[in-house]
Amino acid sequence: MLRSFQVLFSGLAVVFLLLPLVAILPLAFTSGIFLNYPIPSVSTRWFAELVNADVWRLSIVNSLIIGLSATILSVVLGTTAALGLRSGLVPFGNVVRTVFLLPMVVPAVVLGVGLQIALVRLGLASSYSGVILAHSVLCVPFVVVSVSTALQGIDRRVERAAASLGASPATVFRRVTLPLAFPGVLTGAVFAFATSLDEVVLTLFVAGPNQRTLARQMFSSIRENISPAIAAAAFLLIVGTMLLAGLVALMNRHRRSPTSA
Repeated sequence: MLRSFQVLFSGLAVVFLLLPLVAILPLAFTSGIFLNYPIPSVSTRWFAELVNADVWRLSIVNSLIIGLSATILSVVLGTTAALGLRSGLVPFGNVVRTVFLLPMVVPAVVLGVGLQIALVRLGLASSYSGVILAHSVLCVPFVVVSVSTALQGIDRRVERAAASLGASPATVFRRVTLPLAFPGVLTGAVFAFATSLDEVVLTLFVAGPNQRTLARQMFSSIRENISPAIAAAAFLLIVGTMLLAGLVALMNRHRRSPTSA
């Protein structure tokens, strides 16, 4: 009885989470100019607008540049931080870990104002570097959590065995620690990239007109003129994120399978 209730509750939760997506995604293929049902006919005109309209095309390119750059930077910083916290040599490790996770809980408006002030003083306001740094601040916590969880599952005796055989610390990290923690690193990278693509509040504070991302363009379009192009952009974001998540799941499953050893 309890198991049936759990299955039912889980199913309802999944339906509740997916229902808004199911409702909006078909509107990306409408031939009309309004976001309403029923759809007059199926068309890909709004996907063509994303490619042909300069403002949409520039926002997609900016999102990819900023998202990939922020992902790389946050993976490097987050992985390094997780390794340092794992060693136990960092004073007040729990406090430091909490500091790394603060961007996840601090209101985005507060974080945006603080980053805007900091970037202005650094001379990076309204620049690609400033937006990438701002997005990295928001993405690093996801990498820290993901990599820390992966590192907890690594038996330290394996690393000590490699060191006892003459491997240097760098070799132990490259040949033992990193391959074992790679699923966590990859998962953190996907979360970081998805977070950067979806971020709009920080972008409003730190980005200039030339750094307009896809999420910011969607936000501006909703305020100025609601167009089915917004649904088409949302379709690309959602499907792209799902494909990345599925690819990561397949890669992690392949790495864990006995035949891949």
